[in-house]
Amino acid sequence: MAEARTIGSLPVPNAQELAGNCNGPDEQIRERYIRPEASSEEVINNDHGNMSIPIIDLNKLLSPQSSEEECVKLRSACQYWGFFQLINHGVPDEVIANLRNNLVEFFSQPLDAKKECSQLPNSLEGYGQGFVGSNDQKLDWADMLYLQVQPSDSRDLRFWPTYPASFRHSIEAYSSETENIALCLLQFMAKAVGVEPKSLLSIFEGQARGMRMNYYPPCWQADKVLGLSPHTDPGGLTLLLQVNDVQGLQIKRDGKWFFVNAMNGALLVNIGDTLEILSNGKFRSVEHRAVIHPSRERISAALFHHPCQNLVISPLPDFVKDGKVHYRTISYRDLLTEYFTAELDGRNRLEKMKLEP
Repeated sequence: MAEARTIGSLPVPNAQELAGNCNGPDEQIRERYIRPEASSEEVINNDHGNMSIPIIDLNKLLSPQSSEEECVKLRSACQYWGFFQLINHGVPDEVIANLRNNLVEFFSQPLDAKKECSQLPNSLEGYGQGFVGSNDQKLDWADMLYLQVQPSDSRDLRFWPTYPASFRHSIEAYSSETENIALCLLQFMAKAVGVEPKSLLSIFEGQARGMRMNYYPPCWQADKVLGLSPHTDPGGLTLLLQVNDVQGLQIKRDGKWFFVNAMNGALLVNIGDTLEILSNGKFRSVEHRAVIHPSRERISAALFHHPCQNLVISPLPDFVKDGKVHYRTISYRDLLTEYFTAELDGRNRLEKMKLEP
């Protein structure tokens, strides 16, 4: 993803170090981190009835006996939620365990050791923060390590940790094992809405994938900060792995925030802006955010699937059967530039892409 290598983020304090220095009842959180909206908006914690967060079983999608029924569930998840938990996805437990252990070890290192992988001024790759474009905007209570993982010849190993020693191998194994999951899901998503799968597969197959590993330190005033501001993802599909057992992901539907209780071993899948535009709004790019735990750290790893950067994005003909195009045309390169040079702003950027009815 070239834009990640040409657009940087302003340097801000390391959140992990900041949390260690001001994480007591006698310490005050810096003003730039205080977010009143963190506790002012309604959050639904209990799933019930039609408010339940969808769970999709990949084995059932693949089985001729259950595929049709599971496709109906997948269609509903993509149309009304833009999000689902994927179980029986086939990624070996050992691969997931190795990645989890390596990420915990990396973020547990002293700051000076992690700084060996620091971002450069004109790049989001490496260890640091993102989406900071001004010296007065509100900040997220988080640090991240962002790496370009596919194609393999696009990797810049300056930013790849050498500790733990198995880190690079665990990233490679996880990337390899998840390679076909997104393509398989795209195939069934197309099938679920009566569209030729090739129309989507041809756009994402063999294209770039990046991984953002997030570290959210605890904050004793967790209701006053946000780990990650509300936003949508710019690409196609995102696969999120919950690294430890601390929850913190929230997704938005019908003006309400839903707390996601990630199932052990599940992959959390959300639709990005590109897929919403390509599908002419048939699939929904979900707004989401991360909240903080008062006493425990949270770690997650998001794998982003991108189309070709030279792609001109507009609704695909297969999704415009009524002749009504609902989104304006934009190049993916321009979409990424807009995304990385502005503050995270929920769905506002995507809503501006819509054409008048």
